[in-house]
Amino acid sequence: MGKKYQKLFVERKKRDLSCEDMGKILGISTTYYWQIENNKRRLFYNDAIRIARIFHLKPDDLFYENE
Repeated sequence: MGKKYQKLFVERKKRDLSCEDMGKILGISTTYYWQIENNKRRLFYNDAIRIARIFHLKPDDLFYENE
């Protein structure tokens, strides 16, 4: 997994959710979600908002690298 979406991976694991679970919640395929999390597919703004809401976070808190 790339470092870019490591926070996304960590938050998903904290909640004991699989990529399949995330795909079902978001209404997308497991593969599509996996590709987003592994930086193989572009993350669109609306998807970032939807994903962040699942974790009760702001998109910046989940996706912005402040290093």
